[in-house]
Amino acid sequence: MAQPTTSILCTDLGFEWPDGRPVLSGFHLAVGPGRTGLVGLNGAGKSTLLRLIAGELTPASGAVRIAGELAYLPQDLTVASDQRVDETLGIRAKREALHAIESGDVDERHFAALGDDWDVEERARATLDRLGLTGLHLDRTTGELSGGQAVLLHLAALLLRRPDVLLLDEPTNNLDAQARARLYDAVAAFPGVLLLVSHDRELLERVDQIADLRDGEVTWYGGNFSAYRAALAAEQESAERLVRNAEADVKRQKRDLVEATQRLAKSAAYGKARSVRRNDPKALADKLQGKGEETAGRLRGMHTERLNEAKERLAVAEEAVRDDAEIRIDLPRTAVPAGRSVLQLERVRLAYGGVVDLELRGPERVALIGRNGSGKTTLLRTVAGELAPAEGMITTPVPMRYLPQRLDVLDDEATVFRNVKAYAPAATDNDVRARLARFLFRGARADQQAGTLSGGERFRATLAALLLADPPPQLLLLDEPTNNLDLASVRQLTQALAGYRGTLVVASHDYPFLREIGITRWLEWDGGELHAVDPR
Repeated sequence: MAQPTTSILCTDLGFEWPDGRPVLSGFHLAVGPGRTGLVGLNGAGKSTLLRLIAGELTPASGAVRIAGELAYLPQDLTVASDQRVDETLGIRAKREALHAIESGDVDERHFAALGDDWDVEERARATLDRLGLTGLHLDRTTGELSGGQAVLLHLAALLLRRPDVLLLDEPTNNLDAQARARLYDAVAAFPGVLLLVSHDRELLERVDQIADLRDGEVTWYGGNFSAYRAALAAEQESAERLVRNAEADVKRQKRDLVEATQRLAKSAAYGKARSVRRNDPKALADKLQGKGEETAGRLRGMHTERLNEAKERLAVAEEAVRDDAEIRIDLPRTAVPAGRSVLQLERVRLAYGGVVDLELRGPERVALIGRNGSGKTTLLRTVAGELAPAEGMITTPVPMRYLPQRLDVLDDEATVFRNVKAYAPAATDNDVRARLARFLFRGARADQQAGTLSGGERFRATLAALLLADPPPQLLLLDEPTNNLDLASVRQLTQALAGYRGTLVVASHDYPFLREIGITRWLEWDGGELHAVDPR
């Protein structure tokens, strides 16, 4: 009997958050074999959809059906620091059974636990090697793994299960260039149904089709990201042309209506004057006037109907044009005088090794680059005061704020407004709302609970809280800020940082983003010391 094609099927799916905010309604999706990239604006519901498919969320209506075994890599991984690598891979019990058998213990329970998986360690080792985790011992704990290493380790755990359907949510977050290349290869080699959410253009170049989630519906585009962008550009060019034509038609119909009204008025005046000259009886004059008014009414109605139809065509054409809102802010209070010292590290020894001597002066824009696991986050957390240095002195003579990778500075139970207000308690409510509007949180959006925000929305809210804080930060530390952001949100972040006047330190693997925000100084951290580098 032929095996059924592995697939994802969502039928009439509905979901809303506990606060009543709708995400999906009457949603349909069918995904077959191959690699599918799911794209869309932050807040469109991409991650929520993956969680519904994975069974982490329960739909309010409709159904999700999966043919085959499913595995899911979420956007925000929870890594237990005391967990062993083989536990994360899900093979610890099998390893223990294998080692017991090899040592001569022939208890039946060991054979039952191991099953036919006699090469479990070899398969695990090969999978880790393929993902660039060579040298990661299976007995090691995961506490010292970097964010990128944790992502690859969890992906290895999923691949070891040999799933039929694989869901990946922003899998390249925190990965350096070499780790991303390993993940690209794993994606390209996956034989089943793959559905991934990503803003990584290089990864999306490796998919077979793009599903664009917008306004609760999916539009399909064949081919990879480049093909999708080309098709979208053609669509938008056509839509904008239709808008221009519809606008011209509205103007023409308005002009025709005015001209027709003027002609009818002249005709009515002429008819009335002629009737007076002829001294027509009143009954005849009234009859002629009535017929004229009836004809004029029909003509006005015809022109008005044409104008309304033209306006409707314009509204439909305008809906087809994407108008993704942009952040435009100016933050003069963050300005720091040129040459002023904003940070000094004197022989600072980090908790996990490495000694740093560094001085930053305003208003530099510094990129902190380096391999996964080299300690960039440790360095930033030490500067931010979250980790105590083993020795040395850190001086920050200006107000400083730190944006961590995990975006855990917001209170999930509080609204966006309340979170930002907590950072600027002296500001009036109206002032806070006006500031939030510049970060695209207008009206009811400012009253959403932080815990219900998408990854990109949460980032925007966190950035608003930090940049609008009192006192305003003149030194801003950002750790992998483009993680979880779609391409439109990356553009919004770039625009927001254009209005920042202080000193900026950004740890990132996203070189195009770093160049766009005007980095003036590139520093590479290798876990031992900082080196000035030229990224060209």
